[in-house]
Amino acid sequence: MKKQIAVFGLGRFGISLATTLASEGHDVLAIDKDETKIQNVASLLTHAVQADAVNESVLSELGIANFDIAIVAIGSAIESSVLTTILLKKLGVDYVIARANDELHGSILEKIGADHVVYAEREMGSRAAHGILLTEVSDYMTITPSYGIAKYKVAPHLVGESLESLEIGRTGKWEVAALLIQRENEVIVTPDRAEVLQANDIMILSGSDDKLVKILTDFRERKNNDK
Repeated sequence: MKKQIAVFGLGRFGISLATTLASEGHDVLAIDKDETKIQNVASLLTHAVQADAVNESVLSELGIANFDIAIVAIGSAIESSVLTTILLKKLGVDYVIARANDELHGSILEKIGADHVVYAEREMGSRAAHGILLTEVSDYMTITPSYGIAKYKVAPHLVGESLESLEIGRTGKWEVAALLIQRENEVIVTPDRAEVLQANDIMILSGSDDKLVKILTDFRERKNNDK
């Protein structure tokens, strides 16, 4: 599902995130106060603007509140990182992801409302981008540029469903396979499609990026349809 995503901070991490997300077909707005950095990505991104992320009126003028996801990829300027995160939540951005330099920085970001914290030292921007596309996924391993393996904790509304009913399998609608199910002290390798999901199950799913996004979107929409 195509999303509107704003990326704040165009260091190597931010540029990698922005270009990966744009290549996946998402509408990406890149923002940095350094005009040189904006010029450097002008040929890579459709939308890039020079702006001060800690200016609330500027963020309002950019319509940031209407974006699905905002990513604070600001690196060394911790104060700017924190203030930008606060302003984004204040303006009502639904999902804010913030980069942290260390555990203390990450703890602060979580306390002020960041929905997800990414530790730049642990994740390359392209890998983090896959995590953003697949927000229900706790971990993602890239096998090829367009194919990967995702770790997914089964949502409560899917408990009692079988793999077949969710159309999981190479021959299923989504062409996504369940490599294994981790269930408390048991690991089920290459589970049968008749396998019924239980509370706290963790599935390891494999497939192309676009198929993984589609099946996880379907999982999310099933919850909305149950309301």
